[in-house]
Amino acid sequence: MNAPVATVREYDLFTPEAMTDQTAFLARVRAESPLARLPQLDAYLLTRYTDVMAALRDKRLDTANMARVLRRLTPAEQDELRPVSQAIEMWMGHTVPADHARFQRLLKRYFSAATVDRLRPRVREFTHELLDAVAANGEMDVVRDLAYPLPANVIAEILGMPTSDREQLQAWSRDILPIFGNGSIDGIRQAQRSMLEMHDYLRILAADRRRVPREDVLSMFVAAEAEGTLTEDEAVANCVLLLFAGHETTANLIANGLVLLFAHPHQLARLRSEPELMPLAVDEMLRCDGPAGVIGRITTEPVELAGHAVPAGQHVYLALRAANRDPDAFPDPDTFDITRRPNRYLSFGMGSYYCLGAALARMETDECLRILLDRCPDLRPAYDTPDRLPSPPFGHRLGSLRVTF
Repeated sequence: MNAPVATVREYDLFTPEAMTDQTAFLARVRAESPLARLPQLDAYLLTRYTDVMAALRDKRLDTANMARVLRRLTPAEQDELRPVSQAIEMWMGHTVPADHARFQRLLKRYFSAATVDRLRPRVREFTHELLDAVAANGEMDVVRDLAYPLPANVIAEILGMPTSDREQLQAWSRDILPIFGNGSIDGIRQAQRSMLEMHDYLRILAADRRRVPREDVLSMFVAAEAEGTLTEDEAVANCVLLLFAGHETTANLIANGLVLLFAHPHQLARLRSEPELMPLAVDEMLRCDGPAGVIGRITTEPVELAGHAVPAGQHVYLALRAANRDPDAFPDPDTFDITRRPNRYLSFGMGSYYCLGAALARMETDECLRILLDRCPDLRPAYDTPDRLPSPPFGHRLGSLRVTF
């Protein structure tokens, strides 16, 4: 292990402040030490907007493959979890840049602005169906009944998965969450079991697409496999990634966004009276509480970060949540303002690793919240404090979101 960079302050991730108020903790780090050291993670942390943006653009900082986390386990555990590690190595965004670009080229047309716009009617249909199912109750759990199943249905349709299987797909996707959040060894074991079940399921669907191709991502992958552009293993691995990333991120955005509106009733009232502000409101939700609090990078060669020389082979966390609240980049950064312009948040990354599904996530959130607020004019929270579950480091998701109407 290389020695820590001189003069960089260290911070403890397990203090009460860091555990309970991440926003305040990150603001303090940003003010005190733009490049910080996190000894518990053997990593550095960037928090300022300009530094995070520069790191996102710097080709000397490679994406931090989550399979690297598994290498910290014992040799026996690594051997046991080799299948999940091998699958992660094939995920878009976790490969070498050339392979990442190959997957991006294949998938670009399925996530273009035109394709996303054509999906709007289906998103509306799915939203109304989900709300119809709970309308008579006068209450619901937004996470369970709307925010989670809506994007799951959409991404499953894009991939070409049968409607009848979507509850199982959601369960599998929940199981693989520990891979993205530094989960326990038992959690990763369950993630591997579910991932392998998903692989078997997808191979059966792929065989069907070879016989009868359709207009879906799985058929496109099968055609690319026949042309020698990718392998079946790469196709099924990346379908798993798309299923997870395509709905977990949006589910969190919908739920977190609604919590922000409840916490700012004047903004909610304005949005109700001016629904045309919804696209700007979604952007502000992404800035204030986007689904990705932090992303990881690895230095592939010596690089200067926030004025400090950092050696090659170092893990660096880019705190998107802190950058999005940097007062040097955003006036009144802790104010939730649904009319904010400009709003150059970094929640979807930047450059070659900019989130492929960004336009889809924004559109689904826009349509979902627009319909929800229209159909439920007296929608109100049925909780005292949000049911936030930590997703280390510097992340969280809502375990539930009870509302009445």
